[in-house]
Amino acid sequence: MELVLFDLDNTLLAGDSDFEWAQFLISKGVLDRELYEARNATFYAQYKAGTLDIHEFLDFQLAPLSRHKRAELDAWHAEFMVQQIRPRLTDGARGLVNGHLESGALCAIVTATNSFITGPIARELDVPHLVATIPAQQDGEFTGKPRGTPAFREGKIERVERWLEELGLYFGSFRRTTFYSDSLNDLPLLSRVTNPVAVDPDPTLDAHARAHGWQIMHLHTGTAVPDEA
Repeated sequence: MELVLFDLDNTLLAGDSDFEWAQFLISKGVLDRELYEARNATFYAQYKAGTLDIHEFLDFQLAPLSRHKRAELDAWHAEFMVQQIRPRLTDGARGLVNGHLESGALCAIVTATNSFITGPIARELDVPHLVATIPAQQDGEFTGKPRGTPAFREGKIERVERWLEELGLYFGSFRRTTFYSDSLNDLPLLSRVTNPVAVDPDPTLDAHARAHGWQIMHLHTGTAVPDEA
């Protein structure tokens, strides 16, 4: 059996679902543009630079979920999927996922973005498992806080290992372990698997991948044909 893990934002998705969700809420008038737009852009820049404080960001990202009923949030998310997500799921990304699913690999999306945002995206791609940051709930409503370890940087390894344990497995159970990601923030998990793949990588990951002979792949600038690393 092969284990195949996919980062979501800027990897399978041609964009960042975290960032786009906040922008979507701003566009609907749910969040105040003046208060939220600059902070959203700042957090996104910090993420790309590898300097993001995940707990500070989660306070910002999860707070709006606690102010609205779940039914209202679900209705907004359905609209968000149509307007912002499906157009960003390229044929190359869908083909990559489908190829691994058809091969019988155990597949999961592993993302720092919370499971409220990413659950429907995983279902859209028919990926059966999602390892994501979990927004805490009480009586079916979100509290505005995370539950457990965020699936970010080294936290992704912890969360994947815990998920595999629940299945009675561990990394050594597989003849091959693959992780696809675009981001320097995923260097810990990329370094943990036997087959790391950099997808449209940021400059830091691109340099690291080339220095270590990792595969480099482009999904959002044409067909999913790997470069020579």
